Amino acid sequence: MSAFYPDQARAMRRTAAAPKPHAQFAQNWQRLHDQAGEVAELAGISREKFEGEIAAFPGHLCDAGEAAQELAWQGIEDIDAMLQPGLTALRTITARGQDASVPALALWREFHCARGAILRLTGADHSAAIGRNAA
Repeated sequence: MSAFYPDQARAMRRTAAAPKPHAQFAQNWQRLHDQAGEVAELAGISREKFEGEIAAFPGHLCDAGEAAQELAWQGIEDIDAMLQPGLTALRTITARGQDASVPALALWREFHCARGAILRLTGADHSAAIGRNAA
């Protein structure tokens, strides 16, 4: 049994399904890559440049269907949920004077794989962007 009245439940579904602003997606996409750059440095690999297909992805996503856009938003939220505690742990390890390169590399690989799945949502060939800095 639902704790909500049917009208409340419908309103919640409409709010959850409401289109999210493209500018916010682009900002979140950039922020994730900034965080991933920090992870890369902790892993001992170079930061990936935010350019080309990776930087252009939010624009390509505008041309994709609504389902792809919703999956991309969910993917960004999932990556953020992975990066936030991961970065906190890596910073803690580093603050203790310990080597964080191995767990950072594992987190970088997880980011890279998840990001690759999001990039493939547009159906475009992002293989050059996906393969770079895979370590």
